[in-house]
Amino acid sequence: MTGFATLALINLDAEDPAALATFYSAVLGWEVLHSEGDYAMIGDGTTSIGFGRVPGYAAPGWPVEAAPKRYHLDFYVDDLDKAEEQALALGATKPAEQPTPDRWRVLLDPAGHPFDICVRS
Repeated sequence: MTGFATLALINLDAEDPAALATFYSAVLGWEVLHSEGDYAMIGDGTTSIGFGRVPGYAAPGWPVEAAPKRYHLDFYVDDLDKAEEQALALGATKPAEQPTPDRWRVLLDPAGHPFDICVRS
């Protein structure tokens, strides 16, 4: 099947776009391409993630969602324990509930968005 569009980038809601750009830049090793009060963007030359300020932003939380979850990102890693340690050092948090911690871990970014680190299969 041939599509008619090309993904330009993914935009994520944020209270502090620059802080999320800094966090995900460190997680992925991507460059911060743009950063100002209301919008920030990171990229690797082929893919970009943008972060836009939303007044009154409320994090969805996990596993009990205070606000509807709009998305979550999954990242492949080679070593779950090491990747978790690095993400926590950058400001992520780890919910107590972990459905399959030997294969993947749920973490929350500094804005409260859930994301998963997954063993490369």
